[in-house]
Amino acid sequence: MNDAPTQIMTIDELAAFLKMTRRQVYNMTRARGQARMENPLPILRINGNVRFRKCDVEAWLARMAGER
Repeated sequence: MNDAPTQIMTIDELAAFLKMTRRQVYNMTRARGQARMENPLPILRINGNVRFRKCDVEAWLARMAGER
């Protein structure tokens, strides 16, 4: 896949990108729905599947880094 800003990632691809486990990513998506997080992980739901736009995740990471 190319690294275009509109690249769509699966849970496994996002987990590899963030160097986390698949379970940790699932927990972050579940926490997003259960509690109003201040800076939730941006997700897309496509036909019931959870996907992530790489550009949204990169912006999310930048916001997380700025909160320190």
